Amino acid sequence: MKITSLAPIFGACLLAAATFAQATETTVIKIGDHDVPVVKGGLYDRFRSNPPLSVIAAESPGTDLSWFKGIAKEKVDIGFESYSPNFYYENSRVTAIFTADLARLRELMPPEVLEQVQPLQVWPGRGVVALTAYAYHYCDNDRYNEIGLSVVTNKPGSSSWGPFSLMGQSFSDDFWGYVLKLPVDTELAEVRGVVGYNLPKWLTRIDYNEDENNVVVKIFDSETQALDVTLQTRKLDVSSSKENRVTTRFTNIDQQGQLTTGYSTSRQLRHASTSSADAVKLTLTDGSLSRFIESLKLGKMVKYEYVPNFQAALYAPKPLKP
Repeated sequence: MKITSLAPIFGACLLAAATFAQATETTVIKIGDHDVPVVKGGLYDRFRSNPPLSVIAAESPGTDLSWFKGIAKEKVDIGFESYSPNFYYENSRVTAIFTADLARLRELMPPEVLEQVQPLQVWPGRGVVALTAYAYHYCDNDRYNEIGLSVVTNKPGSSSWGPFSLMGQSFSDDFWGYVLKLPVDTELAEVRGVVGYNLPKWLTRIDYNEDENNVVVKIFDSETQALDVTLQTRKLDVSSSKENRVTTRFTNIDQQGQLTTGYSTSRQLRHASTSSADAVKLTLTDGSLSRFIESLKLGKMVKYEYVPNFQAALYAPKPLKP
């Protein structure tokens, strides 16, 4: 893993081009108290998170929907009427897991959350964070990109055994965390995430691109529109990978101040991982997200995951019982 810092030099032309508005016709709908533009005629405009699988099969005939057929949706009130779980049919992601300053991680978590979960200590003074770039190519919320920065924690109500807890979560493919940052590049994803899932989302430009050998993700500062963070990762050989299931869970606080927990289950169709530091290059600038990441004092990269094809079901949060 290589981390470099660059002072951004942008002219007027680049600033003018730095826009995340897509040349797509939109319509405005109501989500809670928010007026939200969505793709006119898109999945969310037509079905509000509950499209029939027959529609998905007709619009994306190459997508394997067998897994979703075994999952029942239910109507929920999460600050607005929706359905749980939310389905993600065609997606890609890359994840880099680093050690970080344990004291800083604890400082960033609310006291109420710390009463239930703690950052995992992999060795004295060091915790673990996961930086993930998601590209949701086709899902109930239309197409969007997302960046997740999360603290890896123990399971609520269980003892924290540091690296042994981390190994246990890895072996079971069942991970717990606290989400620190979660920028997205559509207003629909932003409002649904903040209002319905109590997540720290904001709207900004995110470019998720691939070439023959790499995945290059660029995150822009929402205020200055300047390039903020670049995550470049190497594509790995996934030809021999087998399908597996991964569950990721989070603990946070809802808008009423209550502890909640939510989770997603992923069906990873193609995937590979490595601990080679050369597989990941993280470039930081003086942007707001870069400064936040620098405050974590990232250290050794523990693991890199390349998942070019996965499906997911995201469940609505529920109150966390102590």
